[in-house]
Amino acid sequence: MTPKLALALVASALAAAAVRGADSEKPCCVDDATAAGPVARISSRSIYQIDSTWTDDAGRAARLVSLQGRPVVLAMFFTNCEFACPIIVSNMLRIQEALPPELRAEARFVLVSFDSERDSPAALRLYRNRMRLGTAWVLLHGQPDDVRELAMVLGVKYSKDNRGQFAHSNLITVLNPAGEIAFRLVGLKSDVAAAARAVAVAVK
Repeated sequence: MTPKLALALVASALAAAAVRGADSEKPCCVDDATAAGPVARISSRSIYQIDSTWTDDAGRAARLVSLQGRPVVLAMFFTNCEFACPIIVSNMLRIQEALPPELRAEARFVLVSFDSERDSPAALRLYRNRMRLGTAWVLLHGQPDDVRELAMVLGVKYSKDNRGQFAHSNLITVLNPAGEIAFRLVGLKSDVAAAARAVAVAVK
């Protein structure tokens, strides 16, 4: 994706998002993802225009478009996070639990690491096991440029300090089955129930 296209996608996606809460920054695959089948076309507002290749925690090559056709709850994080990321993941688990059973089975919960150096697929697998994340969860490792591109499209800001920690936006994004931003849960104390409702609305 060219920088011009990426910037256009950022503007389009963020304009379509419903924003809740106030942004904050604190230090801190694809299991059956194609089972629902791809949607016919990728809209101009879809993050699935990003065509980079990632690696999931099982060591398999994965592209974001493989999630097409399902509602997705997505956050960027890193496994050595000291503060915010465990809360973000906990909030995503609460969103998952709040969904009706049929929607819970359909939705995917995606974690993309900022830390390309330390968060190898093996490290992500250990994190999955430690957090007891089920098969609906997709954990992705990417190259630094691909991570930056996705962060820009999602509106996530992050920076690395000299201890290897990251200051970052605390943001959970709900995508509709076309990969368009349907809702953004901003901050660590926002209304998780609102995000769960947004997942339900996204598939209608």
